[in-house]
Amino acid sequence: MALSDIGLCSRALVKIGAHPIASFSDGTASSEIAGLLYDSVRDAVLSSYGWSFATGQVTLTRLTTAPAADYQYAYQLPNDFLRAISAGYPARGRGLSYRIQGRQLHINAEEVLLTYIYRPVEETFPPYFDMALIARLAAEFCIPLTENVSRSEVLSKLAEQEFTRARQIDAQQDSPNRIESFSLIDARE
Repeated sequence: MALSDIGLCSRALVKIGAHPIASFSDGTASSEIAGLLYDSVRDAVLSSYGWSFATGQVTLTRLTTAPAADYQYAYQLPNDFLRAISAGYPARGRGLSYRIQGRQLHINAEEVLLTYIYRPVEETFPPYFDMALIARLAAEFCIPLTENVSRSEVLSKLAEQEFTRARQIDAQQDSPNRIESFSLIDARE
């Protein structure tokens, strides 16, 4: 079952013993805290790893104004951009040197293909990521709502475990890398 932002926050609130919410503006302390913290916690968890479901590629639009120093060209980053993974030529892949400055990518290439982490719609999150995000939200909601530091520490450890588990599952969403050529194997032949 796909969860919305309210559904994710409600499950996190239940984990700390609070009542679920119907919206971020339903007038309760839980909804206020969830509304204040949700976006930043979600973006932090998304940008902390190269999630397969949140990785995209886009050819960037070059800006007319060049950077002041170091690079020849500036490109506008996508609106849903959270973190860069790599930049390269559209036909040849990755490997170009670049710098992110503000909402721009500076580079010495006339065309750029950016591989990046973006902010997907919550309903498209896989279940393993839902669990990691719910655990992190519960840890973040705990102190403002319960003022219980020891419970918050336990929830933070559980959140780290869920994050590790989610990363392991996500890493299995791709073919394993093959070793095409390796000097020690070649030396044995």
